[in-house]
Amino acid sequence: MTAAATAAATAAATAAAPTASPTPRSAGTGAGTGDGLEGTWALAQGSDSFVGYRVREELVGIGAKTAVGRSGAVTGTLEFDGSAITVVSVEADLTQLQSDDSRRDRALRGRGIETSTFPTATFELTDPIAIEVAPEEGVPIAASAVGELTLHGVTRTVEIALEGQLSGGLVVVVGSTEIEFSDYDIVAPSAPIVLSIEDRGVMEFQLIFERA
Repeated sequence: MTAAATAAATAAATAAAPTASPTPRSAGTGAGTGDGLEGTWALAQGSDSFVGYRVREELVGIGAKTAVGRSGAVTGTLEFDGSAITVVSVEADLTQLQSDDSRRDRALRGRGIETSTFPTATFELTDPIAIEVAPEEGVPIAASAVGELTLHGVTRTVEIALEGQLSGGLVVVVGSTEIEFSDYDIVAPSAPIVLSIEDRGVMEFQLIFERA
């Protein structure tokens, strides 16, 4: 994947964010709209794909802030049959999560999501995503993905709001979903500098696919 393609895909991902313009079209329930795009797509190596988190915390002497961590060590595939996305399989290496504080990153190895014990998170689509409108270059399409999310050794069915679009021969998908820590047997990590951490967070992602 060239640097130019990566830059274009990153710009497209920004445009596909939930507050973006133009207004996303719904994926709908139609069929036969994706001629020429059928087949298997894989996460582009060397791209700006990531899976990450956002958690609100309050620190001594600093106050409230949002902790953000991301891992670019992500693999996955997507299959499109011309009318629906039938397969999405994504795996993220959580041992590669990085935030703005290495102490937080080290703490997550043995506390919180315990990445030393549970090094990966996975998502497997269980319900096809029907695509009603023909995908157009640079035009985001809103959809929801229902599937099984495995995190911290616990698997639960989730519905994730997302947007996807074509960008220079790539498929760019962005989205997020709220995670209740108790649903995944996660105990919020603690440290002397941390006054409090919310009991929930947001899992977010940017996935850039190319033809396999």
